Amino acid sequence: MQKFTSTPLKDAQKLSLDMIGHKLPLKYFISIFNALGSVLAEDITCVKDLPSFDNSALDGYAVKYSDAGKKLYIKETIFAGDKAESNLEKNECFKIMTGAKIPQSADTIVAFEDAKLIDDKNVQIPNNIKKGNAFRKKGEEIAFGETLFPKGTLIDSAVLAMLASQGISQIEVYKKITIGIFSTGNELKEPWEKADDGQIYNVNSTSLIALFQTYGFEADYCGVIPDNLEQSKKYFNQMKKYNVLVTTGGISMGEADFVEDALLYNGLTPLFHGINIKPGRPTMIGKMDDTIVASMPGNPLAAYVNAFLLLIPMLKKLQGYNDFEHHFLKAKMAKDLKLKANRSNLVLGKYKNGKFFVAYDNKYGSGMIAPLVYSNCLLITNESQDLITENEEISIIYFKGIF
Repeated sequence: MQKFTSTPLKDAQKLSLDMIGHKLPLKYFISIFNALGSVLAEDITCVKDLPSFDNSALDGYAVKYSDAGKKLYIKETIFAGDKAESNLEKNECFKIMTGAKIPQSADTIVAFEDAKLIDDKNVQIPNNIKKGNAFRKKGEEIAFGETLFPKGTLIDSAVLAMLASQGISQIEVYKKITIGIFSTGNELKEPWEKADDGQIYNVNSTSLIALFQTYGFEADYCGVIPDNLEQSKKYFNQMKKYNVLVTTGGISMGEADFVEDALLYNGLTPLFHGINIKPGRPTMIGKMDDTIVASMPGNPLAAYVNAFLLLIPMLKKLQGYNDFEHHFLKAKMAKDLKLKANRSNLVLGKYKNGKFFVAYDNKYGSGMIAPLVYSNCLLITNESQDLITENEEISIIYFKGIF
């Protein structure tokens, strides 16, 4: 067992992402009906102007702007799907419906409620109309040849809507990466088992699998590794089939913590073992042949926060995302927060009405779960910070919930 180092958090983050490199997953074609949550492996360009013809944004009258203030004859009614090949002559207009094609001779749409219908064939157009009102021009949203989405884009429901608008039914995506998750410890019981007073339930596997699913990744639960070196060696020897292995617990300095030794036996090259943070110092990331190994702390809160902070960007980059790093949100501290300097503090809290409210006044342990339930954001402090004052502007990472 190697001794903990104190790798600064920023260095740990950079090392983790740099380890991924630029190798991307295999590609394959998929129907858009099965593509939700996949990542584009090709650039998508516009093949059909959007909209594909000039059309009306509302129900009303298609007129020439020069006829403002005049009484006009209603030449015909144009519905969505009509060819609209007629042209307007002097003192004429068209009755037109939303989405209908606008004839070239008209340049402005007047809503029904803004005009005065004289009889079923004549209408009075007001003076104060705006030229081009409700006139949706061909290609004004997206023009032919423009880039719709670059490769590396996550396919969500809005992306699918745009693809469908282009008549695109098959796309090239990256094959989804494979993730295996283990927990360690003889004291663990599964949620469906009965735990006595000296045993605890396996929280980490459930929470991490759910965390990964939240960000579009699927993970296999591979069970609990017993606190036994030889058995641990055998477990990991069989798990090199995964792109990523995630373990929780078993890498501290305890006499029964065999995970690191078992991984080293199977060819692990660690990037670091130990990060200068609280909570979550006992964290190790490295590579075992072609498999990325991430060993998170055994305590539930620390395991969850570190997996969110370090693993989500790694997984996104490995999956081929072009936007894989965390996004920060500006907020103000709700009240003073005292900190221990010379380390990065990971502070859970809730963002509400522009302010950041620290969970439990920052008086919680890495083995707790309730602060995770309370919180929707994470504050990462600099190693030099020992105080953040009320109303001081900070940057936080949003990780769940609705503001």
